Amino acid sequence: MPEWKSYGVPLLRAPREFVTELHQRHLPQPGTTVVAVLDAGNRVVASASFGVRAQFDDGWDHRNALLGHLRRITPHDLKRRSPSRTAVLLRCREGAPGWTEQDGAWMWALRAAAELHGLRCGSYLTLTPAGWQSLGDGRRGRNPHSGSWTLGPVHTVTELPPRLPHGAPAAAPEAAPPQQPPIAPVTSLSAVRALEGAHGDDRTVRRTAAR
Repeated sequence: MPEWKSYGVPLLRAPREFVTELHQRHLPQPGTTVVAVLDAGNRVVASASFGVRAQFDDGWDHRNALLGHLRRITPHDLKRRSPSRTAVLLRCREGAPGWTEQDGAWMWALRAAAELHGLRCGSYLTLTPAGWQSLGDGRRGRNPHSGSWTLGPVHTVTELPPRLPHGAPAAAPEAAPPQQPPIAPVTSLSAVRALEGAHGDDRTVRRTAAR
């Protein structure tokens, strides 16, 4: 795209390796956008992936989303005289690999968000069923593509009790809690008097009555 080239967007040194690295980090599905920040040596120092709702298809909405994620993952460089880091965008989508109006909205959003965060605007890349493509300079490849996320590793976590070393004694069972002394049954005052009369006991019985 002549207009994109006129902005002086720096080219990626190794776009295939860069796209592969981002894909391994985020495994983007169609509808996912990945923003990355490169240092002066073209190394990825921060990245974030996110989805955007279908109703938010305006360049201003995309700019706000990008700026919000850039602020979360890296400090701004607004105090520098000239940008030393670069913001790059990778968008995974369905459809033909050619340029679309939505690509134009995202490219404008990348330029605006990068400027507001003190970064240099970098390449804009797409992942489609046909593969990856760097819009603006025409470099492309077949892998990864928009369906490559299904080939990513599946991580599972199984929680099991720790295994004891061979011959180690099993843990002793927990001691039973001490039993409380039995509570004496409540006897009515009339029953106590009847018991005293039956045994003819002259001992004094202490009585407590609640008023």
